[in-house]
Amino acid sequence: MNDQHRGRPASPETPEAALAELIAGNARFVAGTREHPHQDAEHRAAIAGGQRPFAVLFGCSDSRLAAEIIFDRGLGDLFVVRTAGHVVGPEVQASIDYGVDVVGVPLVVVLGHDGCGAVQAAQTALADAREAPAALRPVVDRVLPSVRQARARNITDSAEVAALHVRRTVAMVAQSPTIAAAAREGRCAVVGMSYRLADGRVTVEAAAGS
Repeated sequence: MNDQHRGRPASPETPEAALAELIAGNARFVAGTREHPHQDAEHRAAIAGGQRPFAVLFGCSDSRLAAEIIFDRGLGDLFVVRTAGHVVGPEVQASIDYGVDVVGVPLVVVLGHDGCGAVQAAQTALADAREAPAALRPVVDRVLPSVRQARARNITDSAEVAALHVRRTVAMVAQSPTIAAAAREGRCAVVGMSYRLADGRVTVEAAAGS
């Protein structure tokens, strides 16, 4: 059943409305009452000429973190960018900026999770005082500052370290001139969320630019 039949706006236009829509969709996912909006052939045809997503979802590449599924959304709803450990490089930031500046989304979400392999690899590298394998180094090196900050605060639980990494990533994304300008004008906000693999629930960890 699509959103129009349910009487909800198909594309929230404010950061607050976009966040509420995501939280509501996740609640349906957790409860097993998904509506599968915007997943039919009619909607696919309707958006073929252009997109109007209501959120940028910048998340970890973990296969258990499929944004459209865990937020009960469909085609054209989310502008998704994913990297292992949701690490930020120039091309990633440019993709997020594109979603805000060109596509016009009102909300950017940084989505992390417990049991994150990138966080665990960085914890191991720091604990063992050795570099990660060369193939993994670009990811691990970008997670290490979060792990070092966690160690300085005596945070050792992997889930708590992952949550701290989400908060640091939110701060990094929000520093982009494009995102900062949109936030000052009230056009966009950046929030961080953590996903629990066992029960499928997301919690808001941080907010910037709201």
